[in-house]
Amino acid sequence: MAINFDTALGIEPKALAFREKRGEILAANLANADTPNFKARDLDFKSVLKQSLASGVSMERTHAGHITPQQQVFGANVMYRNPSQVSLDGNTVEAHVEQAKYAENAVQYQASLQFINGKFSGLMAALRGQ
Repeated sequence: MAINFDTALGIEPKALAFREKRGEILAANLANADTPNFKARDLDFKSVLKQSLASGVSMERTHAGHITPQQQVFGANVMYRNPSQVSLDGNTVEAHVEQAKYAENAVQYQASLQFINGKFSGLMAALRGQ
C-alpha cells in the first residue's frame, strides 16, 4: 500500500509555503520603511484556507480578452495595508505594525513545522509498527 503524502500531511505543507511567502512580503515592507510612496502589503491566510478547503472550483483566464486577476500568491491576493497614520511622503509602512505581523507569522511558521513534524513522526511510528 503506497503512502499518499498529500493525504497524510493535509494542508500543512501549503500553510508552511504560504507562511514563508508572507514572511518575504513582510520583510520587504520593513526593508522599505523609508522608501517614499512605498505601500505596505500583506497576504490573507483565511482566503487561502477557504480556497484550499473549497470544492476545487478555480477561476482561470482562458481567453486573452479576459481581465487579468490581481497579483496572487497561493490563491490569495496581495493586498495593501491601510495605515492608521499616513506618512507625508506617501509611505504606508508602520514599522511597529510590520514587526508585530512578522513576529506573528514567524510563530505560525514554527507551528506549521511542528505540525508537519508530528505527522511525520506518526507515519514513522506506523511504519515501524509501534
